[in-house]
Formats: sequence, C-alpha cells, structure tokens
Amino acid sequence: MTTAVAPSTSLTAEDRCDRCGAQAYLRVELASGLDLLFCAHHAREHGTKLREVATTVVDETHKLSGMPSAD
Repeated sequence: MTTAVAPSTSLTAEDRCDRCGAQAYLRVELASGLDLLFCAHHAREHGTKLREVATTVVDETHKLSGMPSAD
C-alpha cells in the first residue's frame, strides 16, 4: 500500500463520502480498481481496515485543520 496526495487525484467539494454523503477527504483505491470515498469521520472509524485492503490511499484530512470556525 502507498499513501499519496497528488494534484491529479485531489479530492474536491464535489467528492462525497460513500457512507453518509458528507464531503470526502479520503480516497481508497482497491486492488479491483474500485475507489471508495470517505469523510473524515468515517475515515477515522474505518481507517485501519481500509489501509489493510487498499492499494493506494489519498488522505486529505489535513485540510480540515486550517478551516475557520463557523461562529
């Protein structure tokens, strides 16, 4: 498994979590060629297992740390 963040595979606001529909921050590529997308919450919840079965992981959860509060 490799972990990468490449400009050509960057996630956008249009990419949605396959579990709940929230904005996706993690893309998991499987050996079958299929991609799974997860929000930060579901990425944390299932991250260990996902990394076990993934061929490639694009993790952009770091984008959340610089967001301004919604006061």
